[in-house]
Amino acid sequence: MSTPARRRLMRDFKRLQVDPTEGISGAPCPDNILLWNAVIFGPPDTPFEDGTFKLVLQFDETYPNKPPTVKFTSKMFHPNVYATGELCLDILQNRWSPTYDVAAILTSIQSLLHDPNPSSPANAEAAALYRENTKEYVRRVKETVEQSWED
Repeated sequence: MSTPARRRLMRDFKRLQVDPTEGISGAPCPDNILLWNAVIFGPPDTPFEDGTFKLVLQFDETYPNKPPTVKFTSKMFHPNVYATGELCLDILQNRWSPTYDVAAILTSIQSLLHDPNPSSPANAEAAALYRENTKEYVRRVKETVEQSWED
């Protein structure tokens, strides 16, 4: 069944294939175009470098008018990621725009790894360490990077 949301998701997928963005990848599940698996590679020159972080994006028929639910399935230690793996990211909430596609969502998440926002924490411990004890923050992030290789 072709719906506007499904057609848009097919366009998003084609764009990711034709014009791939470095450090991100994503694809719908073979039997459900509304459920995507994605991978974000930790950006260079950040504590997340060399990490391979898996995510799930759940869309519904309101896409692109409403954002998907996005969740890390890899363990994350980050000021803007809840223990559940869900993200505190403005474009997935109050700053959503139908112009955003899957590539834009994944790129925004990748840039969040590069540049956390500790003033809007989902993980208070990570935010406090990011602000007050960089060495310990980096150590904890490196642990999640190493775990990401096993996931």
